[in-house]
Order: sequence, then structure tokens, then C-alpha cells
Amino acid sequence: MTAALALGDDALVLSHRLGEWAGHAPVLEEDVALANIALDLLGQARVLLSLAGDEDELAYLREERAFRNVQLVEQPNGDFAHTIARQLYFSAYQHLLYERLAAGDGPFAGLAAKAVKEVAYHLDHAEHWTLRLGDGTDESHERMQRAVDALWRFTGELFQPVEGVEVDWPSLQDSWSKSVTDVLERATLTVPDGPRSTAWTAGAGRQGIHTEPFGRMLAEMQHLHRSHPGATW
Repeated sequence: MTAALALGDDALVLSHRLGEWAGHAPVLEEDVALANIALDLLGQARVLLSLAGDEDELAYLREERAFRNVQLVEQPNGDFAHTIARQLYFSAYQHLLYERLAAGDGPFAGLAAKAVKEVAYHLDHAEHWTLRLGDGTDESHERMQRAVDALWRFTGELFQPVEGVEVDWPSLQDSWSKSVTDVLERATLTVPDGPRSTAWTAGAGRQGIHTEPFGRMLAEMQHLHRSHPGATW
């Protein structure tokens, strides 16, 4: 199922990226918070991938070109501001998407109804830190602005229609833009230019074309499973 793979891969890949912060977050509270968000996303990924096939095989045995996640979620963590900007962009999208899916009667309605509550926390966490960093010290503001600008070009791909996901994509993009713009402005950050900007590139992760960092991340994520095929706990 194309849609299950696309949504499942988004959650799986971002879960792994957030998991990379374990033991490295700025403060202990954030170590726990990011780990909890990663676990929420992993739970979503398991449900979604199980709709498309064997979840372990799909996660650990597919090659890079077979993954259908958007390029945004595979971007390296960078500094804390970079991670927060990535989370703000993705969680704002995912929350709006799941709200719409939960209101329908499609194959993802049940998952979305549960996940939207989790994602509301993810979005609140990202908004809190965007405001705190953007309207904080000169350095935190500069770092947050740099992260917001750097990741903006990956957001267009979020709104490429996914076969099997029945939502009004232009309306979703408009709602996302208003939500994110509101947060950035309250954080005293400059909103990057919209689709007229040359920096706005949709990406092709949904078609299996990924950025260079993804290959290294995937090798790390799949290493144990590939090294011990068939092993059980």
C-alpha cells in the first residue's frame, strides 16, 4: 500500500533521527522528551508498515531507493535549533493531516484518531522551543533563524499528493503555512519566502530519491538486523 509506506517511512525515519539524541540532548528533560516523541513515531510506523507487509523486513531489509519518506525527516539533527525547526515543520503537517484522516472513514482513520493526540504534544513541544530559542538570546535567535531557513526548501514535498491519502492537499498546505507562520512570527523569526522562492524545492523522497545523509543513517539503522539475520531476542 503506497500510502502506508509513505506515512510509515516518515514516522520511522524521523523516529530514528530523534533517537540519535539519546544521551546527547542539551538537558536531561529534553533527552527524555525527544526519546518519548521518537517512541510515539516508532509506534505509528509499526502500525503503518504492518499494513503494507512485514514491518521488520520493510524497516531493515529494504534498500535506500525503496523508502518513500519525505526528505525533510531524513535531514541530520544538526544543533538543537535545527532539530526543533525540523520537528515544527513536520509536526504541524502531521497534526493537520491526522486531524483530517481521523474525521473520515478511510483505512487510516483509527490510527489517526489515536496518533493525533500524540502529535499534538510533538507540535506543542516544537512550538515551545521555537518561541524560546527565537525570542531568546542573540545567539539562540540566530541559530533558530538559520535552521528555519535551511530546512524550508524541504517543506514543499510534504504536500505532494500521496496515492491512497484522501485529503484536500492545497487546503492542507494553506493551513500549515498559516500555522507555521504564526509560530515563527511570535518567535520574532523571519518567515522564509514561499513557493515563489528559488529555495523552495519539493524534493523526491516519495519517489525513492534521497539526500546523501540518508544512506549513512540507513546503514546504521539496519546494521544489527543485517549482521544477524533471523536472530530473535
